Amino acid sequence: MKAVLQRVTKAELKINGELYSSIQNGLVVLLGISHSEDVQTLEWMKKKILSLRIFNDSEDKMNLSVQDVNGEILLVSQFTLYADSRKGNRPSYINAGRPEYSETVYNEFVELIKKEFPRVKTGQFGADMKISLTNDGPVTILLEKETEAL
Repeated sequence: MKAVLQRVTKAELKINGELYSSIQNGLVVLLGISHSEDVQTLEWMKKKILSLRIFNDSEDKMNLSVQDVNGEILLVSQFTLYADSRKGNRPSYINAGRPEYSETVYNEFVELIKKEFPRVKTGQFGADMKISLTNDGPVTILLEKETEAL
C-alpha cells in the first residue's frame, strides 16, 4: 500500500463538474492499493496517516498531527501510484490491485479510518475525478508499506 499525503488549507473534488467532496485544513490522501493487502498493512497506514506530525505548532515547528489540529482528510483511491515506468514510455500497472479487489480494500480502509477519525471525506472509486487543492507549505509525504510475506 502506498499513500501520498498533501497538507492542505483547502481541497475540492469534483465528478462530472459537480462538487462531490471538499475539506478545509487537513490532508489530501491519495491511496494506492496493491494486489495483496492485509489487515496489518491497513492498520499501519491508518496509524501513520492519523499520527504523522506534519502540522505546525505555536512555535511554527511541524509537531502536530491532523487529529491534533482537528483537521479533515480527503481520501482518494489512486491506482497510478503503482505505475512502473522503468521501461519504455508507457507505465505498467501490473503491481496495482485489480479494480474489484482494490475497491473492497479501499472501502474497508475508509471505514477503518472513520472509526477512529470521522472527519474523512472521499472520492468515488473508479470515477474520473478532478481535485483542486492548496498545498500548505508545501508539505507532501510519501508513505509505503508492503504486505509482509507469510
